[in-house]
Amino acid sequence: MGIGFVDPSGDLGKRLLEVEKPARYTGGEYGRLASQEAIRNAALKMAVAFPDLYEIGMSNQALRILYNRLNKIPGIACDRVFAPAPDFEALLGDTGIPLYGLDTGVRIRDLDLLGFTLGYELGITGVLAILALSGIPLRSAERTGQDPLVILGGPCVSNPLPYAPFVDAFWIGEAEGGFFTLAEELAEMKKRGEGRGALLSRMASHPSVWMPGKTAVRRAVDMDFASADPQAAVFPVAGMKTVQHHGAVEIMRGCPNGCRFCHAGVWYRPMRQKDAKVVLAEAEAFIRSGGYREISLSSLSTGDYRYIDALLEKLNRTYGPSHISFQLPSLRVSTFSLPILEKISAVRRSGLTFAVETPVDAWQLAINKKVSRDSVIAILKEARKNGWRGAKFYFMVGLPVEGLDEEAAGLQGRTGREEEEIVAFIRDVARRTGMNFNINAGAFVPKPHTPFQWSAQIDEDTAREKLEYIRRSLKPQGHKVGIQDPFISVLEGIISRGDERAGDLIEEAFNRGCRLDAWDDYIRKDVWRSILDKERSLVETFLGKKEADVPLPWNSVNSGTGLGFLAEEERRSSASLATPPCAPSCGHPCGLCPGWGKVIENAAGGSSPASSGTPEEASQDRRDPDTCRILFSFSKSGPAVWLPHLAVIEVFSMALQRAGIPVQFSEGFNPLPRIDFASPLSIGVFAEGEIATLDTAGFFDALAFAERLNPQLPEGFMVKEAFNLYIPRGSKKHSAASLLWGYAYASRHPEETGQALVPAVEEKRYRQERFDAGDSLFDLTRQSVLAKSRENPKEPASYFEVYRALYS
Repeated sequence: MGIGFVDPSGDLGKRLLEVEKPARYTGGEYGRLASQEAIRNAALKMAVAFPDLYEIGMSNQALRILYNRLNKIPGIACDRVFAPAPDFEALLGDTGIPLYGLDTGVRIRDLDLLGFTLGYELGITGVLAILALSGIPLRSAERTGQDPLVILGGPCVSNPLPYAPFVDAFWIGEAEGGFFTLAEELAEMKKRGEGRGALLSRMASHPSVWMPGKTAVRRAVDMDFASADPQAAVFPVAGMKTVQHHGAVEIMRGCPNGCRFCHAGVWYRPMRQKDAKVVLAEAEAFIRSGGYREISLSSLSTGDYRYIDALLEKLNRTYGPSHISFQLPSLRVSTFSLPILEKISAVRRSGLTFAVETPVDAWQLAINKKVSRDSVIAILKEARKNGWRGAKFYFMVGLPVEGLDEEAAGLQGRTGREEEEIVAFIRDVARRTGMNFNINAGAFVPKPHTPFQWSAQIDEDTAREKLEYIRRSLKPQGHKVGIQDPFISVLEGIISRGDERAGDLIEEAFNRGCRLDAWDDYIRKDVWRSILDKERSLVETFLGKKEADVPLPWNSVNSGTGLGFLAEEERRSSASLATPPCAPSCGHPCGLCPGWGKVIENAAGGSSPASSGTPEEASQDRRDPDTCRILFSFSKSGPAVWLPHLAVIEVFSMALQRAGIPVQFSEGFNPLPRIDFASPLSIGVFAEGEIATLDTAGFFDALAFAERLNPQLPEGFMVKEAFNLYIPRGSKKHSAASLLWGYAYASRHPEETGQALVPAVEEKRYRQERFDAGDSLFDLTRQSVLAKSRENPKEPASYFEVYRALYS
């Protein structure tokens, strides 16, 4: 089978201007690990796929882990692919170009293996879109030896049946628990000339691979997570802004708390805390090699990480002077403290988030999550003293708790409806703290392998009534209230607890145009409703209460947490009884330990763990008013031309960090490098002489600046000229934008020569003239950005000449 490649800029050219955010589809990011040569020569050619838009997928930790680890295995080359937006899907259909890998342009249909990671049930139509646009049959039964093997993993496949018609094999559990070893075996089989059928048979024999007909599959668990060598999934560094544009160091996998509603809390058991020295090494990799200035210490419950205070103290002391900030995105109320608040706001102030879920004490005991109202209020009062003015709260309606009351739990007083209790909770907290809040509320969806897997899901109309009550009660009081459409929760419930018949509903929805259903802008609710209205009995089966003695669709998947334990947890929920957190010495075994693994805590003592690197140099002395500035020009070509201006700013900011160039920062709660661009450049325009300035922390040689920075820039960027400026105290610091005269433009058509000098105020008119002549932005090159002449401001001059005259 031949291997074909797509060149997006060459094959699609100016038509990329027809789509929103073309940088989603053009690649060229810094740190790409796959190449065309590697794809051609690899025994096992594959891609990891994320069934959502680029900016979502590039924020996904699982995809980054898979991509980085697979590309380290000899004999394997692994590209990336994401679901396109409808406008790009239409462009591919119009041009007849198949979907391709972002690193290399390889046609996805020409690969040996296509592996999806699915973290959200509604992403399944994105899976089908990627298959269809690649020319791969949707149903596994229709594929031949010329098609890639399609593998699906991720937390959603804890119930693989709804996806089974479309997938050849499912990886159940954590990839580090055996998938990489299996991939290495498959590469060796390919070297021996074995084909698709043999590879599929090998996968079928693996204990953590599910395929239709297998009656027992064991979830894979990575028991080396806590002590393994640093494996920071740094690359590639996204060119355009992603939804979570920061480095993510996973400091703990699993959660000790046993919240009964939480699928991830069960699916990722047992809790394993990464050694602090490994955390430090991975944070340094994201900062030094990735160029990130914001790092998240991620987990399901970061505050439960042992000695988190000491870890934060060490990180802040090492990197704080260089304006690197650290976030704790998931903190339980009981693990909040004023010292932690101070540490996470030392450089940049992040938001405060409280996932209360349900506000009544008995109900919290029922879901095994205690969030004391008084503790929340105490935290908020301290936060307000330190500059915070609000916080975010998360609640759910439809948890199987509303029939419980305080008296039944041995507490004082009876309760009202859950929506009334949520409103009363927020009003009380707001009154006692003087704050307004952002409230997010949605309907609870029972999930497989949890104590509530047998529970009925709240119906759409009841959920909508409760959520609307919350919104209309709190919004007039100054709170921002966002509610998730309960119809979306219905779809989640159907897919998460359905069987193969749910796959038929998914396929019909896809064939009728459903794509990117997680997005309000794209979901076709009318299509989904018409499908579900025809299958009301089936929908009720999927969403209704499950009898304890009736086998569940996902029983063939062994999560490691026993059915007896889950049933006991459901009983304790009904009695509003809490279960203690998981610990190395456990009195309430769930079935995982010791046969599957064990709970592992960070072993570092109360003192700060040793650093894996040297402390950063202190930032500039703010009392020094003199300015050391570098004026530089740069070019944009290839994939770089598709990046918008804000992305270009971020590209240079991160490249400066990777290059180790000392920069000055702005003041305030969100300090940024002092880099100034003379003028934004539209998407799709090539450039030969863009202008920017950088203020450095002390003198930094301009020649070394270019030599250091160019290797750290993504494909298509190049610093061409650089010049040192010294601006003494008392001198006016002219920004590049304030000196702007205009531009020199040239056509990219070979038959047109010469250039047009265009004042900035006439740029719009000039472009319109070119459009009227049949050109697009893609047909233009901005050869240089020009400054106002010192002698005659109405005349153009070189920025380098003007700045030399100003500060010679």
